[in-house]
Amino acid sequence: MSVMVARKKVVRKWEKLPGRNTFCCDGRIMMARQKGIFYLTLFLILGTCALFFAFECRYLAVQLSPAIPVFAAVLFLFAMATLLRTSFSDPGVIPRALPDEAAFIEMEIEATNGTVPQGQRPPPRIKNFQINNQIVKLKYCYTCKIFRPPRASHCSICDNCVERFDHHCPWVGNCVGKRNYRYFYLFILSLSLLTIYIFTFNIVYVALSESAWRAGELGGRELFPSLTVLTVLEVLICFFTLWSVVGLTGFHTFLVALNQTTNEDIKGSWTGKNRVQNPYSHGNIVKNCCEVLCGPLPPSVLDRRGILQQEESTAQEGSCPQGPGTQEPLATQGPGQAQEGHSVLSLQVPAPSVSDTEMPEEKQRTPGELPVPPLDAGRAEH
Repeated sequence: MSVMVARKKVVRKWEKLPGRNTFCCDGRIMMARQKGIFYLTLFLILGTCALFFAFECRYLAVQLSPAIPVFAAVLFLFAMATLLRTSFSDPGVIPRALPDEAAFIEMEIEATNGTVPQGQRPPPRIKNFQINNQIVKLKYCYTCKIFRPPRASHCSICDNCVERFDHHCPWVGNCVGKRNYRYFYLFILSLSLLTIYIFTFNIVYVALSESAWRAGELGGRELFPSLTVLTVLEVLICFFTLWSVVGLTGFHTFLVALNQTTNEDIKGSWTGKNRVQNPYSHGNIVKNCCEVLCGPLPPSVLDRRGILQQEESTAQEGSCPQGPGTQEPLATQGPGQAQEGHSVLSLQVPAPSVSDTEMPEEKQRTPGELPVPPLDAGRAEH
């Protein structure tokens, strides 16, 4: 006999989030889908440091100081920790508008702009917002159906609006925004120091090993073959890395001092023809650095690991034990025999009521009725 059993399938919110992102570890890790260059970043850092620790560090620790590999290990661990923190975190993605919110915003826009004659281009969807006695324009996102907060922008690669959007960095495999910019800056800063450190001590290793080899010392003769291949490879990697990473660190140091983003710098938001003053700058380098790098980190608003419960009805085959006095199955009884004695239905688990199963709202709506999700408190104010 088949019995209909109602089961609840637990679905996490990250499984239903729009956008082009990849989630791992049950939504705890969030990255962009394009991660090939991120793996190249890991390979270059891990490979170069592994060669340095395996060959040069042992010789330098004996000849110069044991503190050389210790300081290199500290820089390496710090760079890897900030890289993973940048790559695996939510950069500040803004949730898209719910259906009712989007409909309300559309009605608001139509009421403000009025009806546009056919064939004419509708006016731009912009709201004015005042920051530090200066008017800032909030632009409407046609994909997310929201007016983006100040300094937010829509990433075309991840297909999400990101708060305080700086840029999309393929080297870390994620967007760089309000929630991970400080870790990105600390990553490129520590990577620059690590690259300079390894490059410098590789040159020292070359000089010491070659002088020892020319002097005929046994240690120099043993190390020189590895010197000609592996050390030169490390020097080349560090030399080409210095130009890009150190230059990028200097550029972002300049942006941090001005409290400006890469997106704003490229667009010329505060240095264009209008010469509009940056309303987010405090006019002090120390205050700007403290706000960007040491200010409070806002929590993620995505609630990636929140639970969405979906009810499923599954049919299970089961047989009821029949004793000597048990009646025949219901199919063999007449219409009037189902009420006599203990029937088979009395042995089954009674169907749960609506209050016991806490059926979701989709099951309780009348046909044709649309879902009415709660409005976001932050957006309702607009």
